[in-house]
Amino acid sequence: MTRVDFYVLPDAEPDQRDIFACRLTDKAFRAGHRVYLHTPDQAAAERLDALLWSFRPQAFIPHGLVGSDSADRVAVGWHDEPGEYREVMINLSLQVPDFVGRFERVCEVVVQEPGVRDALRQSWKHYQHYGYPLQKQEL
Repeated sequence: MTRVDFYVLPDAEPDQRDIFACRLTDKAFRAGHRVYLHTPDQAAAERLDALLWSFRPQAFIPHGLVGSDSADRVAVGWHDEPGEYREVMINLSLQVPDFVGRFERVCEVVVQEPGVRDALRQSWKHYQHYGYPLQKQEL
């Protein structure tokens, strides 16, 4: 069954979710995992795509938007279908996608901005209701 980890950041800035997602992606990529980053829309996916190239100068994470040739190990998407990705999903949408159960692991990133925090509380309840194993990590 899919394991769901909630990473709770002390920051209130929503942009910190994307920066932390880049750090998680870097760690998962270096560990040999395929990563799908799910965003709410195309504009957010394009911003995250650019951030993955620049968030840490010494990091190199080859990636691309879902469906592109460069999206072999790490893909950024916003659609209802993440392609053949099955290992790690980092969900930056404020809703639980229908396809969440196909992944081995899902990461949710919480910041202290009330809209984000409240939406992710609902996500926690959703996962809990469906019996997903949950972990919470305060950072």
